[in-house]
Amino acid sequence: MNKKMNLLIFSGEYDKALAALILANTGREMGMDVTLFFTFWGLMLVRDPDKLTLEDKTLFEQMFGLVTPQGVEDLPLSKMNLAGLGKKMLLEMMEDDKTPSLTDFLNGARKKGVKFYGCKLSVEVMGFKEEELLPEVEIITAQQYLEDAIDSQIQLFI
Repeated sequence: MNKKMNLLIFSGEYDKALAALILANTGREMGMDVTLFFTFWGLMLVRDPDKLTLEDKTLFEQMFGLVTPQGVEDLPLSKMNLAGLGKKMLLEMMEDDKTPSLTDFLNGARKKGVKFYGCKLSVEVMGFKEEELLPEVEIITAQQYLEDAIDSQIQLFI
């Protein structure tokens, strides 16, 4: 039986997302089954910027959709963002070290077969539609997530 890692992604911040996706990719490379469960701000990682819509949304949902990050590269840093300057410096340092971007790690996880789940309640509360998310994202309940996580040897909350 394969080892299993389950990460609950609550943060919508670039550096935390980067850490989660590095772990997810590394886990898959080690032969682990890897599950990512995106909830609330973590859903920003799996929104497809090409599929965002304002149709059939309340005024608040429309406003919320317009002011939240439109894609993973728009996520702020958790610390020292400095109105985007800190993130710009981090990206330059990553480029100097030839570190892949957050988008690269996300696409790597998608290609490697990491399981992507979106929290049903979070999707509803935040006014997102399933079709606005990456095609790999399956919407599940908290109970379904816990049933999946309980069998994992590694469980992380990011």
